[in-house]
Amino acid sequence: MSIQPKPYDPQGSGSPGKRQEPGRDYSFEDYLAAERECIDAKHEYVAGHVFAMTGASFNHNLIALNVASELRQQLKARPCTVLSSDMRLRVQTTDACAYPAVVVLCDKPAFHDGRKDVLTDATLVAEVLSPSTEGYDRGGKFAIYRGLPGLRQYLLIAQDRLAIDVFTREPDGRWLLEAYTDPEAVIPCDPISCTLTLGEIYDKVEFETEATRPALP
Repeated sequence: MSIQPKPYDPQGSGSPGKRQEPGRDYSFEDYLAAERECIDAKHEYVAGHVFAMTGASFNHNLIALNVASELRQQLKARPCTVLSSDMRLRVQTTDACAYPAVVVLCDKPAFHDGRKDVLTDATLVAEVLSPSTEGYDRGGKFAIYRGLPGLRQYLLIAQDRLAIDVFTREPDGRWLLEAYTDPEAVIPCDPISCTLTLGEIYDKVEFETEATRPALP
């Protein structure tokens, strides 16, 4: 089947599940069948609506790779798996499917079906923030991910400055926020028994300054 996605614009619509104009609602199976056939774009799914994802910036890709590489190195001898943004993550309780920047799974992988291209749980999820999606990643998307039964930590990483917010699920179910901006800061990823430093995460990342920012026409 053919699906006509809406532009991925969470800031403009409040959240991907709320569109300003009416449109067809798709089942998750409709979305997944079309997504598996799509070779030149990726889309996310939220409660019947499909949203086209825009291409990631150089800094976004570099940060995601740095995080995945550091975690993989620390987890090589342990029964945990680190995956990148090409892995779909299905959240059954919120009827959503996303492509997180980084996923860590420390249990036996659980898949949506025999194709094994859609995970249904994760231990840690990291997203790299962009101006168009930051509000949604902090709000609506975090609410979606909280529906994952095994999720213990959620990282939000800025790509235009040194800033990382870490949400950790406490034993009583509450989420504790810790913010890091010190270049020497060590970030404890206790649910997977790892640590990250801002220096490692932002290795080779160059931030745009007034001098390097393109002039407006």
